[in-house]
Amino acid sequence: MSHVHHISSEHLSLETIEKIVSEKYTLALSEDAEQRITRCFEYLQQKTKQSDRSIYGINTGFGSLYSKKISPADLEQLQANLMMSHACGTGAEVPAEVVKLMLLLKIQSLSYGHSGVQLQTVKRLIDFYNRDVYPVVYQQGSLGASGDLAPLAHLCLPLIGLGDVYFQDFKLESKHVLEMFGWEPIALKAKEGLALLNGTQFMAAYGTYVLLKARRLSKAADTIGALSLDAFDGRIEPFNELIHRIRPHQGQLQTADNIRQLLEGSELIVQEKQHVQDPYSFRCIPQVHGASKDAIAYAEQVFLTEINAVTDNPNIFPEEDEIISGGNFHGQPLALALDFLAIALAELGSISERRTYQLISGLRGLPEFLVAEPGLNSGFMISQYTAASIVSQSKQLCTPASIDSIPSSNNQEDHVSMGANAATKLFQVVHNLERVLAIELMNAAQAIEFRKPKKTSPRLETLVEAYREVVPFVSTDRVLHYDIMKSIDFLTTYPL
Repeated sequence: MSHVHHISSEHLSLETIEKIVSEKYTLALSEDAEQRITRCFEYLQQKTKQSDRSIYGINTGFGSLYSKKISPADLEQLQANLMMSHACGTGAEVPAEVVKLMLLLKIQSLSYGHSGVQLQTVKRLIDFYNRDVYPVVYQQGSLGASGDLAPLAHLCLPLIGLGDVYFQDFKLESKHVLEMFGWEPIALKAKEGLALLNGTQFMAAYGTYVLLKARRLSKAADTIGALSLDAFDGRIEPFNELIHRIRPHQGQLQTADNIRQLLEGSELIVQEKQHVQDPYSFRCIPQVHGASKDAIAYAEQVFLTEINAVTDNPNIFPEEDEIISGGNFHGQPLALALDFLAIALAELGSISERRTYQLISGLRGLPEFLVAEPGLNSGFMISQYTAASIVSQSKQLCTPASIDSIPSSNNQEDHVSMGANAATKLFQVVHNLERVLAIELMNAAQAIEFRKPKKTSPRLETLVEAYREVVPFVSTDRVLHYDIMKSIDFLTTYPL
């Protein structure tokens, strides 16, 4: 029996989302959400029947076609046309785990009762989510400003029996899946297509996916950095709380504290040192990792606001008897946060690669390239090349997307966020970071062996022991690709 999460106006946190996804919860609407959706829908139907005035996107054309009035007989066709004409996505397909989040976040946003959709429309999106029916969505096509129009059109086409979906790893035309479950295509009512297509759920889903990974990788960076520090015979003094109290950035304080705890009980860290200072990639871990932690915290705050918000247009307020056309679909807050997050994560990778480089350099009693017979064996030499290549790509991907804007829709939509491009770049950056940290772990675990019989801390010894079950010590050259892949798997599953 799977758990059920009831969609309501209750604040959706990252922890809740992680739980819903990882523990495979099914979704249902709370009674309160059903009432809000129904009340708003009925209000809108009544309003369009009673009033003759133009209401943007409900009885008018879209974008710069806002001045074209649509006759009541054509209102449903208008919404279906909107859905089809906007399905202009191209490029690579959006990964299933991101599509799943798009569905969840779209359902959440429509549940507040300001969008004017039919109850059955939201319930069908819930059916897709619960039955693992994932619409085929493409990565390219959104300007991130009138919402994520093209991706959301692809996400919602299957509601009307168009477009493709994945079901049980097969790619099918959506009409076949509707037939399979005995679902009738939804007949879209006034404003519904617009409610489905306007919104920031493409950007928000990518951001949420990355933030869940970023939390873990930020911890992993501290843990692996501490292991590298001990393997490098580094000093603990730069982590003394006194230093950080006089420059009390939250992330910096937290990182220094993490490293002290991770190295608690290490024989290596307390032994006498020949050198008075360590390179920055070790000595400045609190300052660099800490700055990234603070950037992640900023992005979290932006995304938590967004995923608990209504981001379509126009917005309907039954209580106040108002229908207001505004710009809640504009992705600017997300675009800036996505760009900042990419920079913060790329920096964690950048400093990690430098620690790997120090470990293979034959310094402080470690053998060159971390093998017993360098020369005959190249050891870990090329693993650093790989890390350097990935880090360089991440730097290139950190060119901000949010500083660009190309006008669209006959200059009606004259400033856009380009947050969707920021989102897909960020997805690549977070996976790059995972790979770079896995390479550092591989090098640090190898280097720590050359410090025996002295031991690192009990906590890090446990980590290395668990890692060794997956990736054995390298005594002579072997194909390291497999070790890197196993290291990435280990990094994504080991309880940090």
